[in-house]
Amino acid sequence: MRFTVNGSGVEQEPRPGQCLRTLLRETEHLDVKKGCDSGDCGACSVLVDGTPVHSCIYPAYRAEGRAVTTVAGLGTPDALSPVQQRFVDHAAFQCGFCTAGMVVTASTLTEEDLPELPRLLKGNLCRCTGYRAIREAIQDQCPATAASGSGVGESVGAPAGRRIVSGREPYTLDVAVPGLLHLTVLRSPHPHARILSIDTTAAESLPGVVRVFTATDVPPVLYSTGRHANRLDDPDDSLILDTVVRFRGQRVAAVVAESVGVAEQACRLIAVEYEVLPANHDPELARDPTTPALHGHLDPMTSRIANPRRNLAAELHGEYGDVATGLAEADAVVRGTWRNQRVNHAHLETHATIGWLAEDGRLTLRTSSQVPFLVRDEIARLFDLDRDRVRVFTARVGGGFGGKQEILTEDLVTLAVLATGRPVQYEMTRSEEFTTAPCRHPFRVAVTLGATRAGRLTALAIDVLSDTGAYGNHSAGVMFHGVSESVAVYDVPHKRVDAAAVYTNNLPSGAFRGYGLGQVIFALESAMDELAVELGIDRVEFRRQNMVRPGDPLVVTHVEGDDLVFGSYGLDQCLDLVEQALGSGRGLPEPREPGWRTGSGLAMAMIATVPPRGHRAEANVTVDRDGRYTIGVGTAEFGNGTATVHTQLVASALATTADRITLYAADTDATGHDVGAFGSTGTVVAGRAVHDAALDLLRRLRERAAALTGVDPADWLAGPEGLQIADRTLTFADLLGGEATLRGEGTVDGSVRSLAFNVHGFRVAVHPGTGEIRILQSVQAADAGYVVNPAQCRGQIEGGVAQALGTALWEELILHEGTVTTAVFRNYHLPQLSDLPDTEVLFARTSDDLGPYGAKSMSESPYNPVAPALANAVTDAIGVRPYELPMSRDRIWRLLRDTTHLGDPEP
Repeated sequence: MRFTVNGSGVEQEPRPGQCLRTLLRETEHLDVKKGCDSGDCGACSVLVDGTPVHSCIYPAYRAEGRAVTTVAGLGTPDALSPVQQRFVDHAAFQCGFCTAGMVVTASTLTEEDLPELPRLLKGNLCRCTGYRAIREAIQDQCPATAASGSGVGESVGAPAGRRIVSGREPYTLDVAVPGLLHLTVLRSPHPHARILSIDTTAAESLPGVVRVFTATDVPPVLYSTGRHANRLDDPDDSLILDTVVRFRGQRVAAVVAESVGVAEQACRLIAVEYEVLPANHDPELARDPTTPALHGHLDPMTSRIANPRRNLAAELHGEYGDVATGLAEADAVVRGTWRNQRVNHAHLETHATIGWLAEDGRLTLRTSSQVPFLVRDEIARLFDLDRDRVRVFTARVGGGFGGKQEILTEDLVTLAVLATGRPVQYEMTRSEEFTTAPCRHPFRVAVTLGATRAGRLTALAIDVLSDTGAYGNHSAGVMFHGVSESVAVYDVPHKRVDAAAVYTNNLPSGAFRGYGLGQVIFALESAMDELAVELGIDRVEFRRQNMVRPGDPLVVTHVEGDDLVFGSYGLDQCLDLVEQALGSGRGLPEPREPGWRTGSGLAMAMIATVPPRGHRAEANVTVDRDGRYTIGVGTAEFGNGTATVHTQLVASALATTADRITLYAADTDATGHDVGAFGSTGTVVAGRAVHDAALDLLRRLRERAAALTGVDPADWLAGPEGLQIADRTLTFADLLGGEATLRGEGTVDGSVRSLAFNVHGFRVAVHPGTGEIRILQSVQAADAGYVVNPAQCRGQIEGGVAQALGTALWEELILHEGTVTTAVFRNYHLPQLSDLPDTEVLFARTSDDLGPYGAKSMSESPYNPVAPALANAVTDAIGVRPYELPMSRDRIWRLLRDTTHLGDPEP
């Protein structure tokens, strides 16, 4: 078959049933991405004779004689097309995995198409940005956001921007590896069963199959797929392959073959005999003595499971003061129970790893991970390897949101590489992401809240039940963190927390943006509104009276330790900014059609800028004789913007420009250690380490200048050509003498943590006859400290709000008897451009004592106050409160009809 790709002729015979996407990638057109392979996300979009198509559902044979154009054919990094340039100028990407397909589709749009943009772009999904920047880039109606400078405080564009929009920035699998084998997994059809026998004979005899692995082939070492700085934070309850399966979709066997197709065919030939065991899917029943214990055979001391025989992964019970006394002192008390659903991370790049043995025999893993150093350490432990013989690194990662703080592919790839000696790739499918990868923990949160008639809180009690699913990865951390800053944000004399994370035969839960805070804040901020209404007090003023302030103790069930401090404080500013914005008249007008009811609401959130118990990062900055710098840092770039911020920090400290800086990141060979990119630590921990390394390098250069001239080191100023004083300059060649490079180093342990704040507000209209919610105004005020990159920080907030609106209104992983029924994007409502309002982003004016240049974290926290703010606005509109997420149209419709005090709304 002959066709052209980007103007060059291609001869390739497609396999029966092959799609164009895989054919293009097999001919090394790696700018065509895989997000779904079902025509839902648009990451694989290409032009066929000028028409955009989803190449994952376009039959390859239909390309014969046609002209195919990928994003790389629209322009090069040195000569971008107009639409590519606008995507760079408007910072219209974050992780960038969707950008290739988005740019391809956008390249076909004319000015006449712009009014139909939400419809025309509905086939291209973005999980990161919230679409505002994408829309503005396509319309080109707003000023560009990318700054001309390089330093902190400017909206500097991403260093990889031109490569991303032209398809040249490599992601995990965007590399051609000779002799590559492919791995696929056979998964359990039962939520709970014992494997009695496995017959792999037919699979092993299939031509092209290299190895089949079962439980007898793996190290008998218990571990957790979840990764933390201290591996003891998670229970050891998992095996790479087990003889007992505890959720539908758990690994049973792994096949390694010459192609994915052969491996999948071999999986179908494996004969497994199961003894089906009783299964429990209800977390309320998990602790019942009659419920089967999923991990009852494990020792609680060595596994760190709170009570294996009662399915109790972790628990917390504590009281500060006396809640009974506080409730007795209250003039009004509210009680309620709120429920949060499972949510999928939906990062467009699925989990994937390529592994091989380097020339020196070192195991090398190229993987889509937020935590390469933690993966290295656990892989070394699992396979009894010296960790110096293991290298783990990432290319650019296509989104994470906590979902890539796990080991889900690296262990099987390691097993296969060590057994075969050949390079092996495992790429999870989109359905595997939905049905087997950990999701957001579903919480049941009961709140009791009491206050005096004057509006002072007297008592706060919460009871949390978290369903960790079949395994306990992140179970303790999410539970503890969920009841931490959410509770500490209010100054209450009497507090009690009862929390438990339990095992069920459901899909495992894991780390997700906000790490438990969003679930509890949804309940607590809803209860705060209820209590304010009960007391007849303004809802904003009620929060002002009771929110914690500098000098107040930070209390959950006890006074928090000295590691958590107010490095700065902007919560009061955030409340004021949102209140003023909601009263300004900005946003959309109320609907003119009759029947709509309008309301407004807000909610606030607090989050620590670093996870508890420290978060170590080491970094180095090196300069050569030509004045070019290299940053070595462990943090992965997955849309969090750390690559840009780290470059800005060095450019400012050393008075240079971004084009003279090369970033060497997310590689265990790059630096000594980095816990990883989670907990919003990329700026405040790794960023501080990078900044310290730059300052250390500057100190070393100044000392050399002083030694050469006798002039005080402090008098020398950094410049692009070297160090200078008055009219005298010492070049880098002068300063380095006979050395090729000079290096500075920085280390930060993150043992002292500051606090960041976010307040979100909505004006909404709700139609009682349909349950439809229209967002008329969305505004978030953020206390981000000194904003290193305003455009990027705004984009992080907009993206967090967009993800939170998905949680609040549409997204839900639905399980029926352990089976995930929302296993593809088209059955799982990921927000599209047409769904989302613009969010006005406002910043408090603060500067933090702990962050580099006074910056604070702002990746996770924007997500947390959105759902309760929307629930409060909806309640204000219709007079009845939603207690369950998502607040979908059918739920709001039923909620109104389940009430009697509102009368009978028109259908």
